[in-house]
Amino acid sequence: MTDASASYLKAVTVAAHGFDHGAALPELGAQLFDVRIHGTQVAEVVVTPDSIEDALARQRNRAVIFEVDEQLVLLGGQVDRLVLHHDLTAQLIDRVFKKHFANPSLTADDAAVLEAPKGKMAMTTDGFIVSPAFFPGGNIGKLSICGTVNDLACMGAKPLYLTCAFVIEEGFPMEKLEEIAAAMEKTAKEAGVHIVSGDTKVAGKGQVDGIFITTTGMGEIEEGVTVGGELAKPGDAIIVTGDIGRHGCTILLEREDFGIDADVTSDCAPLWKTVKAVMDTTHNLHVIRDATRGGVGTVLYEIAGQSSVGIRLNAEAVPVRPEVKGVCGMLGLEPLYLACEGRLVIMAPKEEAEGIVETLKKCPYSEDAAIIGEVIAEEPGRVIMETEIGTQALLPQPGGELLPRIC
Repeated sequence: MTDASASYLKAVTVAAHGFDHGAALPELGAQLFDVRIHGTQVAEVVVTPDSIEDALARQRNRAVIFEVDEQLVLLGGQVDRLVLHHDLTAQLIDRVFKKHFANPSLTADDAAVLEAPKGKMAMTTDGFIVSPAFFPGGNIGKLSICGTVNDLACMGAKPLYLTCAFVIEEGFPMEKLEEIAAAMEKTAKEAGVHIVSGDTKVAGKGQVDGIFITTTGMGEIEEGVTVGGELAKPGDAIIVTGDIGRHGCTILLEREDFGIDADVTSDCAPLWKTVKAVMDTTHNLHVIRDATRGGVGTVLYEIAGQSSVGIRLNAEAVPVRPEVKGVCGMLGLEPLYLACEGRLVIMAPKEEAEGIVETLKKCPYSEDAAIIGEVIAEEPGRVIMETEIGTQALLPQPGGELLPRIC
């Protein structure tokens, strides 16, 4: 055996964490190698004398997914050819995703075939790269379902179908992937939505930070409901469905950049049933918006611009939990600009407002719903705050993203 062939075999052994790779090269002739995981043959590697040294310097241009020590591992390096005997990606899909996402509409084919809504439909796509992927109150899996379901709900659409695509970093623990998939299953069931199709890719170490998820959702718009950011009208009441800023505050504390110890939990929640309850109370709604990146303050500025109206906000009426208020006070942050993942901003005629709030207070994620202001004809495109001491001040315009990768 040459030094080059010995080095190559060692490299393969290291790449696959020491599992059996068949006999060593006894001669310089072409040799067929088995690659085995737990005794199961999963591939063959064909090596010839001319290709051994080249293979050592060659970039990893083919990859096979292996499950080794409960982690996703890439075995890279095309020698002369790499012949797969088992599709281990399919095994991963069966073991994790199919197990948790099973429903009559889930397909193993190239595309799902679905029953179309009878009326108008809404579609939305979201990418999720939250860091860290696990946080008090949820994880990236739960967040990916909530974010897409809530976007549909904000257009008055009942969520029907979701697709999801995963990009997973080599070495990502299988038990964590299982936890994410289980959270997605539970949240989708609560929201009444079916995951019908998806895609899975494993990227090399360092090419992805743990796991990224992209979801696309389709929903059926309820008849008689028309909402949008351009439909706010002077005289509308502004309602927020609960205390604000908790998700952004949770992510900030989990990153431990500031050394602050506070008991804060993300408000991450699926809100279709909340929206349905409001629509069952009245169809006389103008705007429904989820206050995710940039928080309630950014949403208010967006709507003021879209509808060419002003916003008058009662600072004292905005619900903020004491622990969030305390963190914001220490860091000089404005809770209105911290992200939420389970809160809506609703604008509706003033005469509907009390009934909407009464309905919201009976729903599980909106017990702290409150009327926090009104839409005005004056000051178009601006948000005016009435402070707790009775003065008025312009809410500063939202700047750059306060906290990246919060969703």
